[in-house]
Amino acid sequence: MTGGTPASQPFTGIDGVRTDRGRDPNVANIRPTPAATMMIVDRTGARTRVLMGRRHAGHVFMPGRFVFPGGRVDPADRQMNVAGSLNEWIEQRLMRRVTRPAAIRPRALALAAIRETFEETGLLIGSKDYGPLPGAPAGSWRAFAERDVFPELDRLHLIARAITPPRRNKRFDTAFFAVESDAVCDRIEGVVGPDSELVELVWLPIDEAAQLDMPLITRAVLADLAARLDAGMSPMMPVPLYRDRGGAWRREEL
Repeated sequence: MTGGTPASQPFTGIDGVRTDRGRDPNVANIRPTPAATMMIVDRTGARTRVLMGRRHAGHVFMPGRFVFPGGRVDPADRQMNVAGSLNEWIEQRLMRRVTRPAAIRPRALALAAIRETFEETGLLIGSKDYGPLPGAPAGSWRAFAERDVFPELDRLHLIARAITPPRRNKRFDTAFFAVESDAVCDRIEGVVGPDSELVELVWLPIDEAAQLDMPLITRAVLADLAARLDAGMSPMMPVPLYRDRGGAWRREEL
């Protein structure tokens, strides 16, 4: 994702903002890669807080900026056992406006968000109430099996989707999920640090988090999260889709 606004300026929306910045006519117009992001929300205190991480300054992609943990779908995400299913409204919206969508797509996106959150923060989202977890694929999912943590997809909310504008070296079709903080059932220490992808994690009230240095699309989805929380988080509410139309960001509804 691209763009950004100075932290001192209030966010006024993304619809109509030009996408020319970062566009390279010499770059092939590649198809967006499926990806997913997780927003962890803590509503136990007087003010609702959200977890954000600051990326390492040495990264080529969004160096030093605050983001939600996330990344691209891995083949293993299509093989992992789960407890509970995504809400049918979420599944339907993740299949819309996708060329030849596979039936496994919504589930894989949700699992990618959970796995990437673990890889970048050490937090395991799921439950230990179901006993041993069989058949975990190789890679990061083995840590879930070792701790008998079943990912729980029915705890997830879909907040938004965003597609990186064309003519970028990297393009993603990203699903932004949210989950309550009590869905985190275990943690591995030492994942976040000065030499890691995320160098720090911060829990902040949403209005304060919005003042951090972050990509424009992240700021837009943070506003969507706040609005959805105020409205009750019903899965039947429309979900925004952000994508380029005519050289500008356009906010549509799924």
